Amino acid sequence: MRARCLWVLAGLLAGALGPAGSWAARLHQECDYLQMIEDEQRQCLEEAQLENETTGCGKMWDNLTCWPATPRGQSVVLACPLIFKLFSPIQGRNVSRSCTDGGWTQLEPGPYPLACGLDDKAASLEEQQTMFYNSVKTGYTIGYSLSLATLLVAMAILTLFRKLHCTRNYIHMHLFMSFILRATAVFIKDLALFHSGEVEHCSQGSVGCKAAVVFFQYCVMANFFWLLVEGLYLHTLLAVSFFSERKYFWGYIVIGWGAPSTFILIWTIVRIHFEDHGCWDTINSSLWWIIKAPILTSILVNFILFVCIIRILVQKLRPPDIGKNDSNPYSRLAKSTLLLIPLFGAHYIMFAFFPDNFKAEVKMVFELVVGSFQGFVVAILYCFLNGEVQAELRRKWRRWRLRGLLGWHPKHQPPWGGGSGATSSTQVSMLTRVSPSARRCSSFQAEASLV
Repeated sequence: MRARCLWVLAGLLAGALGPAGSWAARLHQECDYLQMIEDEQRQCLEEAQLENETTGCGKMWDNLTCWPATPRGQSVVLACPLIFKLFSPIQGRNVSRSCTDGGWTQLEPGPYPLACGLDDKAASLEEQQTMFYNSVKTGYTIGYSLSLATLLVAMAILTLFRKLHCTRNYIHMHLFMSFILRATAVFIKDLALFHSGEVEHCSQGSVGCKAAVVFFQYCVMANFFWLLVEGLYLHTLLAVSFFSERKYFWGYIVIGWGAPSTFILIWTIVRIHFEDHGCWDTINSSLWWIIKAPILTSILVNFILFVCIIRILVQKLRPPDIGKNDSNPYSRLAKSTLLLIPLFGAHYIMFAFFPDNFKAEVKMVFELVVGSFQGFVVAILYCFLNGEVQAELRRKWRRWRLRGLLGWHPKHQPPWGGGSGATSSTQVSMLTRVSPSARRCSSFQAEASLV
């Protein structure tokens, strides 16, 4: 169970950053040992069938070691199985059996765990590690569940209210969908690996398990690329004077969904032809760079965009004709940017380029548990704290109350109610009918309403 937990968490962490260093290699070494044991078992049983030992004890396989044919009255001393190197700090121990008139004796000086150094202290450490892995799994399950519920509500709000339909919110909706798919993929992968009833990471994985891993990797990469799209769009709003939002939007679609599809397709084809073993959740081969390199590139580009946006905002915050008026949309947008852009990958920068021998438990907590709440935070910032969304919800709520209390069914909004819930940011639905400068101002004010 511990090995499976560690392997699944390794795959999840790999989806966030990349190879997890020595502990991922340790899992691969464990599979090598298990494969070696299977080969030794097959060879031992085949040789035992060919031997004809009648004067002593025949060749025997005890699930870990192959004991050779031995004359009666003699003992055999063998080294502890190699797999105990993964769990015991004590090396160089031996085990023995004797051949008697009644056959092979019991293992001496005791069972394998005791004889090979897996004492109570090591067993206690093993139990603590298992509890830690289970706690991490519980933590990110809660985080992704909360994120999934919050994002679904946010998606419903942005979809149902027509006045919220604009290029900016369309990009937000795609980002929400990438977080929703990422959370769903995590649950599917957990179901495939934790509840499959087989150790998929060492055996020949089923087609369903491989499909779950491919879907998971695609959703993770798409999520990073849509975070990159958010940074690109905000940078375009600030740096480009005139641009066609519709044309740029289709380019964002290609970046957000199309680019990950290409990389994942290449990775899948290469895995089929060169490393078609296990459940495709191994992360210590060179083929992993097909997925790792684009993700690291998106993180690095987003961080560069963050620096550029801050530089542009610093220049715009103190123009001669504005001074230090905090109500200026650029000033409020600066606060929003400082709050949102780090969410697009600042913490990934720290861990993505950290040494591989960095403590794996710290990476697990930050990248799996803390990272699982990222969708929840994004939904809060982009939807529930957005002044444009709040104004539209208040307007709808007032209309529903009037309809319920007075039985009033207005066909058109009356003049006395038109300005009470709307702000300048609610005019985003008219972006296609206004000038580029007015359109940009509307987008600035909508983003500024986050704070």
